[in-house]
Amino acid sequence: MNKNIFLEKKWIVLIQALPRRERFFAWGLIVVSAVGLLAWLIALYISATMPIPKAGGKYIEGIVGQPAYINPLLSQTSESDADLSALVYAGLFVHDASGQPMPRLAESFALSSDGKEYTIKLRENIRFQDGTPMTVDDVIFTLQAIQDPAYRSPLRQNWQGVEISSPDERTIVFSLKKAYFGFLENLTVGILPKHIWQSIPPEKFALAESNLMPIGAGPYQFSDLKKDAEGNILWYELKANETYFSGRPYIDTFNFRFYPDEDSLFLAYKQGEVMGMASIRAAHIDEVLQKKSTRLHELHLPRAFSVFFNTSKSAAVAFSEVREALSLATDRSAIVRDTLSGRGIVATTPFLPFMNGYDAEISTRNFDMERAKSLLDEKGWKQGDDGVRERQGTRLEFELLVPEWPELERTASQLQGMWEGIGAKVTITTQNIATLQQDRIRPREYHALLFGQASLADPDPYSFWHSKEREDPGLNLSSLDEQAVDDILLQAREITNSEERAGKYADFQKIFLEKNPAIFLYSPSYLYVTTDRIQGIRVETIDMPSDRFGLVSEWYLNTKRVWKK
Repeated sequence: MNKNIFLEKKWIVLIQALPRRERFFAWGLIVVSAVGLLAWLIALYISATMPIPKAGGKYIEGIVGQPAYINPLLSQTSESDADLSALVYAGLFVHDASGQPMPRLAESFALSSDGKEYTIKLRENIRFQDGTPMTVDDVIFTLQAIQDPAYRSPLRQNWQGVEISSPDERTIVFSLKKAYFGFLENLTVGILPKHIWQSIPPEKFALAESNLMPIGAGPYQFSDLKKDAEGNILWYELKANETYFSGRPYIDTFNFRFYPDEDSLFLAYKQGEVMGMASIRAAHIDEVLQKKSTRLHELHLPRAFSVFFNTSKSAAVAFSEVREALSLATDRSAIVRDTLSGRGIVATTPFLPFMNGYDAEISTRNFDMERAKSLLDEKGWKQGDDGVRERQGTRLEFELLVPEWPELERTASQLQGMWEGIGAKVTITTQNIATLQQDRIRPREYHALLFGQASLADPDPYSFWHSKEREDPGLNLSSLDEQAVDDILLQAREITNSEERAGKYADFQKIFLEKNPAIFLYSPSYLYVTTDRIQGIRVETIDMPSDRFGLVSEWYLNTKRVWKK
């Protein structure tokens, strides 16, 4: 007989021979000892190992809207198109976790001493999702299609005057007429496979089947879709690209489901139909967070909301002391707290704290209602019986034009109360965005406009503040016309050294805060909600919503433990 078995039986016999009470105690002691040993072994295993990502799983995200052009040349006007394009396609560069361009399909790049020539070396062994190797010909085809007006790409303006050449099969050279520090941003556009698109004429480009069943070189590839009887896409499925150049993504499947409005999407999330959703309003976050296992990702997005003054249409806001007093009387922190539920940051200049060129010392603007009143007193603005100030026949009253959007309407109401506190009469007018754009913004028919503008983490303020952009389709909504500002912005565009460029931007911000052509208010956080099962999301700053997928191949749902080295 096996000796161990004999000993085991002997112990059992001895325990069974004990009185009932002692026998119960003995078995209890054995069980406790075994559990303790097991717990110790588990703790030892956990301390000696660490979790790492494991492939597998399915992630389902909900989106408001419908996809139509899953094509990097056409996807800029639709978030659903841009999101899917970001997963299917890959560009020469991609945004890193802080929103800065870093090489993706590019192995390396070099910049000429005059800042006018970018030389890009393409990685080896890149393949499209149909197995076809990617070459410089695919890159050149994509970028020349953007330049061709017949393709009607919204990106065309960014590529005007850029010459593209290829000295060898892995090298692409971009020659600019003038040095421009932000050129690498243009290289984040996804690359099309020439062998699929070259036979499609430009006039049929937007109608091609490949816009809904695309083939790119990104981390995920088209798998399947389902439509309803009316042709609406109900869900769209992507699967991991097994040949992705930097390694197969961890998550097997991305499934997107589409909803007509935000309320429908919220309901789907609460019922567990989807595991994530983006572009959530701050007002809805408390409700969303009530669902267990919810993780909120607050991302920095370089967009800011401001009040733009049109000094040619309002006599009151034409006075510099009025604009300064209104700025002093603006409690930005209170607006962020009350309108955004604290999900955002205060803005005082076109440069936000997470953007290149931000200067905390220059940008500090304290709320000071008493100083605002004193300033107006000093400049001769007297309050009448109705509480409204007046100076030499000019009453301190103006119209504040606001898009029909709940957060902006609440912001306008707060501003109205703050500004009336210093003797200003503010009339709020709301309009739907389409009418406002056509009838008021394009012809610059407003006194003051509460509006948002999107920038980049490495910003170029030229389009928003140079005097050449004062008229439609320019974006200089305050019609600022300052020669010193024009000179600074033109010079900054050609400076590739970020520290030197930041010095120019510091000079610009000083002039901006002296002139107060606009009152910057806040930058809302980009709110992205996922189940806490999703791990590996480390993006903090994005230039556009689809950039949250820039490092998506690092996301994972499952883990396994390995021994520590």
